[in-house]
Amino acid sequence: MRQHGNGKKLLLIKYNDKILDGKFLSRYKRFFVEIKLANKIVTAYCPNTGSLLGLLKKGSEVLVAKVENPNAKLKYRLEAIKDLKNYVGVNTSLPNDIVFKAIKEKKILQEIKGDLKKEVKYGKNSRIDIFASHPNGDTYIEVKSVTLSRKKKLAEFPDAVTSRGSKHLIELSNMSKKGSKCFLIYLIQRNDVDSFSIAKDLDNEYYKNTLIAKKSGVQFRAFKCNVSHKGINITGEIDIDEN
Repeated sequence: MRQHGNGKKLLLIKYNDKILDGKFLSRYKRFFVEIKLANKIVTAYCPNTGSLLGLLKKGSEVLVAKVENPNAKLKYRLEAIKDLKNYVGVNTSLPNDIVFKAIKEKKILQEIKGDLKKEVKYGKNSRIDIFASHPNGDTYIEVKSVTLSRKKKLAEFPDAVTSRGSKHLIELSNMSKKGSKCFLIYLIQRNDVDSFSIAKDLDNEYYKNTLIAKKSGVQFRAFKCNVSHKGINITGEIDIDEN
């Protein structure tokens, strides 16, 4: 079983804002959550469009960022929810930066060569999360944030139907067929897992597109993280179950 890193901190991304402890109360209109902080209830921004299946339990401990930006509409942002004993990061804006920095610092995927850029246009009106340009061939890297774990020690993606995710798989397949190196990186924002699998019962179309992508030469990798008050750090690479 692939368990690179052996639990050691390979990379730490710190939060930009002060982190507070709270209790989850409810989620509404997808992007808003009610949080109890000390003796007050606040509305916080939820930076995740997924269903957050299995995490939205009333009374669960949460980590909330106090936003210092004076122009922000909401002064609080949900960063993580505790599932049993482990915090699970829910901020989908962080994984791209984490993977970008980890590759740049040669902490993971040392085989990727070239100058790294973020959000580069490619394919049919798409943007790749990370692009590495190199004289010997370009590399395209798509990053997905993972929070779901329905079975002990197993992480899964997606947590709901994702047509956007399928689109990205098709785009990567096309680039791989043209000779470019392509990676799909699942960044698992929890540390209580040791394997990863596609949740085909939640989105069978996405599962079918992963099979097409693999056949086309796209490489799939999964990395787990530890989430704490200090930030998020990659702790190692884990196996991807074939299903």
